[in-house]
Amino acid sequence: MSRGNKKDDVIMNEDITAREVRCMGDDGTNYGIISTADALKTADEQGLDLVLIAPDGKPPVAKIMDYSKFKYQQEKKKKEARKNQKVIVLKEVKFSVKIADNDINYKVKHAIEFLEKGYHVKCRVFLKGREMAHPEAGAAVLERVWPMLEEYGERDAEPKLEGRFVNMMVLPKKD
Repeated sequence: MSRGNKKDDVIMNEDITAREVRCMGDDGTNYGIISTADALKTADEQGLDLVLIAPDGKPPVAKIMDYSKFKYQQEKKKKEARKNQKVIVLKEVKFSVKIADNDINYKVKHAIEFLEKGYHVKCRVFLKGREMAHPEAGAAVLERVWPMLEEYGERDAEPKLEGRFVNMMVLPKKD
């Protein structure tokens, strides 16, 4: 009846090497400290598995349970947690220091579309060559962009220099 999978890293049934274990039943019954052979026999009589819960304990703690049912319940809980998880999508809009007004308007239009869909938008200004000496020029571009985005989103933080980019995060407005 040994169904121990190596990928699960669960020690169960005949794989348990300890001479005695503190044994508990699936229904909450406490069998106390008994030999592993007796615990296996009890589990076999009930048609269940003996699963080692705390292998580091003195003596190790084992539980008599239907392992396949337990594993199924765990998978079900994980799936439910994933279903209730909210996925945050991050979109990026890039600007340059020497960008023309019509290009800013075009890129802001896309940023607004992203914010209306509920996406987070990262506005970045790439600094080339000598522009690195004046990162405030990149921040100035983002300060020109912010009033256009203000009614559609909330600014996460002031524009800040990160490497060769000046970044500003804009989050969608909460309903």
